[in-house]
Amino acid sequence: MSDNDNQALDTDSSMDNEALAEAYNRGLKLQKEGDFQGAAEAYRQALELDPSDPGGVSIRLAAIGAEQSPEKMPDAYVATLFDQHADIFDEILVDELGYCVPLLVRDLIQRLGLGPFERMLDLGCGTGLTGMAVADCTTHRTGVDLSERIIELAYDRDVYDDLYVGEAVDFLKEFEEEDGSRPAWDLIAATDVLPYLGAVEAFLAGAADRLNPKGCLAFSTETLAEEILQGRPYMVGPKSRFAQGETYIRTALDRAGFEILAMDPITVRLEEGVPVPGHLVMARLR
Repeated sequence: MSDNDNQALDTDSSMDNEALAEAYNRGLKLQKEGDFQGAAEAYRQALELDPSDPGGVSIRLAAIGAEQSPEKMPDAYVATLFDQHADIFDEILVDELGYCVPLLVRDLIQRLGLGPFERMLDLGCGTGLTGMAVADCTTHRTGVDLSERIIELAYDRDVYDDLYVGEAVDFLKEFEEEDGSRPAWDLIAATDVLPYLGAVEAFLAGAADRLNPKGCLAFSTETLAEEILQGRPYMVGPKSRFAQGETYIRTALDRAGFEILAMDPITVRLEEGVPVPGHLVMARLR
């Protein structure tokens, strides 16, 4: 999903929320006009009014160079973004943005001769595109997403055995079955998750902890040219999504106990018709 540069912040009619919407929308207008200093002042006002940051102004501040990149996007922002776009999620992602990463994951599994996988965990499952793509090489599928509305749509698709509303890293750290046991999986997929995370260490540590021996982790990233990253491991790009450097991902995977089976350059999606570069990664727990 891509944050629309014209996306206004919807709120209820309370005075505080009206002030929040006014500050956010003023910042959005000034950013579009190129007044980044004025936009930053408005965004900081919005952040003071609601530190949970449902409008993602901390990300916009980083995108215009007014603040350092945070380690991840605010949960309230991601949930709001996907809830608002849930009913047209597939239309935007597949038809407008040309998103086909789930199918690339399936092709990569086949090319590497992996699977079949008994238990698969799909983090940031959305409406179930990845679950459908790998349905023929997985037996039991669990889906997790921050958006309750998105989870409802995934449920209607009937591709997952279990579905949960939750943030990816928190789920990896905290999820327990009703009997108190901590389940593990043979394949963990996270397509289009890292553009919302930034720092990957906690995610990779959680995945390593939840994989069965020799379990596999498949995920996609977006990246930027090295002259833009300037040695930074990750940063918020101009379209308010995180990009990670290839060296950073490789180093983090090694430190988390993974061997890289594939790290293929791909076009993740289109942004205003322009290809967005990234990587499709398949790693296996050592």
